[in-house]
Amino acid sequence: MSFSSNVKEELSRNETGARHCRIAELAGFLKFCGEISEKEGQYHVQVHTESVHVAKRFYTLVKKIFDLDVKIHINRNEFLKKSRNYTVSIDNHPDCVLLLKAVKLLDNEDFGLVLQNTCCKKAYIRGAYQAAGSMSDPEKNYHFEIVSTDEKTACQLKEVLNFFDLDAKIVVRKKYYVVYMKEGAKISDVLSLMGAHVAMMEFENVRILKEMRNTVNRRVNCETANISKTVLAAVKQAEDIKYIMNHKGLHHLSQGLQDIAYLRLENPEATLKELGDMLDPPVGKSGVNHRLKKISKMAEEMRLGGKE
Repeated sequence: MSFSSNVKEELSRNETGARHCRIAELAGFLKFCGEISEKEGQYHVQVHTESVHVAKRFYTLVKKIFDLDVKIHINRNEFLKKSRNYTVSIDNHPDCVLLLKAVKLLDNEDFGLVLQNTCCKKAYIRGAYQAAGSMSDPEKNYHFEIVSTDEKTACQLKEVLNFFDLDAKIVVRKKYYVVYMKEGAKISDVLSLMGAHVAMMEFENVRILKEMRNTVNRRVNCETANISKTVLAAVKQAEDIKYIMNHKGLHHLSQGLQDIAYLRLENPEATLKELGDMLDPPVGKSGVNHRLKKISKMAEEMRLGGKE
């Protein structure tokens, strides 16, 4: 299974004790993959999903909380033999009314009452993710999303997520409103608050390893760049010294410049600090750099002025 499917499977086994939290989770299911219809004054409720774990979770919650008459239908795709989707349905009108009143989805009731408690907000997110959520494999990239066909529902979910400082955003994708997060630390937080602690630990392990690899790569790249600069500078210094030597002679230089010039020619790979330590008395890195710059300036002036 994919990482996203593993998260849903783990959430489907979550033991939520409080009744109000179970109702909030059911509300998440109904808001994001539920279909509520009314015909001739009779209500019908259905939940559609491609996950057997999600279907079982919704079925179990409804049975445990209300003990309603619930049916699960398995639909197979004729073209894709292995593809299945599941429909969990409640057809008895009084049962539907009982469920819809409990989740505040009947007669314009105040849905905010379902989300009053912090624990219920977490349960609602858990239900919404199982219903219409997905996330990328953390080995590849960080992306968490929950999709809704209704703008108001998406905005409400965004507010619930941002109650926990998760920095959720919304993007419109065709006819869908996608509530998403891309920051690794925030995705780790949402996994934890939904109750997917095993998935959160796995996600964190991958994230830490990736950050360590990135840190090492940055350091290697930085060190490689510094080495390249040092080598190029040393080559240029040696060329300038040889130019002066061939066209004028180093004996025209001051003793301090002569000493560093000969040391640079004899030690082409040495750093400025190493060259300074070789002098007697030793000279600091800035002092060595100053002398070599004077030699380079002299060589440049000779090139421009015709060797003199």
